Amino acid sequence: MPRAPSALRFSLAAIMLTLACAIARGEEPLAPRAGSQTTGSQTTGSQTTGSPEFLAPFKDSITAMPDPGELTTKATIYVPAYSRVYGASGGAHKPLALSTTLRIDNTSATKPLVIESIEYYETSGNLVQSYLNEPLALRPFGTLEIVIPAEDDRGGVAANFLVRWAGAGPIAEPMVEAVMIGSQDNTSYSFVSPGRTIRHVGRSPWPQFRFRF
Repeated sequence: MPRAPSALRFSLAAIMLTLACAIARGEEPLAPRAGSQTTGSQTTGSQTTGSPEFLAPFKDSITAMPDPGELTTKATIYVPAYSRVYGASGGAHKPLALSTTLRIDNTSATKPLVIESIEYYETSGNLVQSYLNEPLALRPFGTLEIVIPAEDDRGGVAANFLVRWAGAGPIAEPMVEAVMIGSQDNTSYSFVSPGRTIRHVGRSPWPQFRFRF
């Protein structure tokens, strides 16, 4: 059987190499967790829509959206939140209700930070509330906060936030953290829970291709 021309062999190898590199670089998108999805407070079937009233105090932090084609850097930040903690009193676990403030800071001095979504999940991983109807952009050094009062127990004892962001890279990584505060028996308690960028670790299950020319 005649051998294929060298140009054809080179083209096929280049296509396979490009495909393998794209697979190796890509990360699996975060799949939605089980449970009802909510946005705001008005229910429409299994999903809800509503106006993000929490944005009003931070209107001066919001700026015009950049060109989507410029958003070359994207990441997701996981932030643990603790709406309830337990202290031992007389051998019994005594719950302490805490209010939670999620804070998102654009740490870049020159570039807007696009917040694509802010989601609040309860202890077993079900989505409690989605706070944005559409992406928004924070101006340089702009800040955004979401407050969950202590009496809001939808998150359970071990809730968490997922914050998806994008920017025109290279860009300074945003600071995202949750602050919990509460009081009991004339004593006040507060602590900070820093966010962590979700990164995939371990080897890819896809085969690695090597070519020699």
